[in-house]
Amino acid sequence: MKKKLKGVCFGEILFDVFLEHKKIGGAPLNVASRLNSLGAEVAIVSAIGSDANGEELMQYLNGVGINTDAIQVKENYPTGIVNVILNEKGNASYDISYPSAWDKIELTDLNTSIVAQSDFFVYGSLSSRDAISNATLKELLKVAKYKIFDVNLRIPHYTKTNVFDLLLAADFIKFNDDELYEICQGQNSNLKSLEQNIKFIAEKTNTDTVCVTLGAHGAVLYYNKTFYRNSGFKVNVVDTVGSGDSFLASLIINLLSGKDPQYAINFASAIGAIVAQNEGANPVISPTEIDEFLTGF
Repeated sequence: MKKKLKGVCFGEILFDVFLEHKKIGGAPLNVASRLNSLGAEVAIVSAIGSDANGEELMQYLNGVGINTDAIQVKENYPTGIVNVILNEKGNASYDISYPSAWDKIELTDLNTSIVAQSDFFVYGSLSSRDAISNATLKELLKVAKYKIFDVNLRIPHYTKTNVFDLLLAADFIKFNDDELYEICQGQNSNLKSLEQNIKFIAEKTNTDTVCVTLGAHGAVLYYNKTFYRNSGFKVNVVDTVGSGDSFLASLIINLLSGKDPQYAINFASAIGAIVAQNEGANPVISPTEIDEFLTGF
């Protein structure tokens, strides 16, 4: 029997608050949920408040079988919330509360051990906006076997210097196209094309796996010095919250399982499109639904 991949997601777990309802979210939680649904063994390193929202998050995570041993409870900080504003096309903007419990993740022997024993470690830029979680992240990166950076820039919650430090630590980087151009320009790239800038950042960071998502236009994967592309799937977008997170989780599972990179990016693009045509970040997706998307492609 094939061994399950073991992964850890680090950072924010929270509630996305819409006009009339709230949904469990946070990029690390969304990635972990999709990884779990695709068969990985996943733990989350994070923190919640000692409050009703925190209890609800723990119930959800325990209910779906995600390891919550390294989620800390903070008496003096609330469970995170994000106010989500959707435009007429379903694209989201975010107002992220600070400070939240996940800003104060402390380094422990337990979370260090969980990361060291896992096959891969997923982290983003938002979780390093506070000095405490940032210091913990930097230490965990030292023991992680394979490091996946989901850049996920959220103004004003990052500095270019810190983001570049996180890029240098990564073995696998995922951007959207705006983030790629912003970071390349910050590193004095005067290159114009997407492919040139992907190669630029791969060389600058000594990273052999770089993926750039292009919204409705699909994604580009640079893997072992070869480009792979998916031009996207046409869907009726309900909201884009969590679409990129499910895309990343699907790409991780397929690439680290040794699947063909073209199949991996096609599969990930299908998952991302299916999420976008549903409400919320973590809809249940059946294997049949995925097969239908890929067959149509």
